[in-house]
Amino acid sequence: NHGSRERYHYHVIGMNSRLDELQAAILRVKLRHLGRFNQLRRDNAHHYSRLLAALDLETPYEDGKGRHVYHQYTVLTEQRGAIQSSLADAGIASGIYYPVPLHRQEVFARQFSGVTLPVCERIADRVLSLPIYPELSGEQIERIVAVIAAAEKANP
Repeated sequence: NHGSRERYHYHVIGMNSRLDELQAAILRVKLRHLGRFNQLRRDNAHHYSRLLAALDLETPYEDGKGRHVYHQYTVLTEQRGAIQSSLADAGIASGIYYPVPLHRQEVFARQFSGVTLPVCERIADRVLSLPIYPELSGEQIERIVAVIAAAEKANP
């Protein structure tokens, strides 16, 4: 979908500040539950990683120096298109949050003209973020992984 990808193309440097009083009030209540929400995200991420370990993709890495909160659960795969299409066909959302590396954005065209960052560019072509939120159930994760496994098998 080209329309949704356009939002990841930056033409000027700016700021994103949309917090109004109602949102602030809601977040103030939710803040009391932040620790529990973060732990549920971690639990879900670890469930994903265990189930995805047998597949041909890379899962997020934790080095033990900090605690990931998994705002996104992003995998790297050579079969991104096939997997994303299969997930969509199954009614499962996925995302490619940063499809264009910063050094390739229009806003930095002059500053980074001629710069190539092959690792960054390769990763941008392989990232796919899966659903992750505190209320995601183990059964939902297992269904998502089953769809990914079937997509890999159908597109070797």
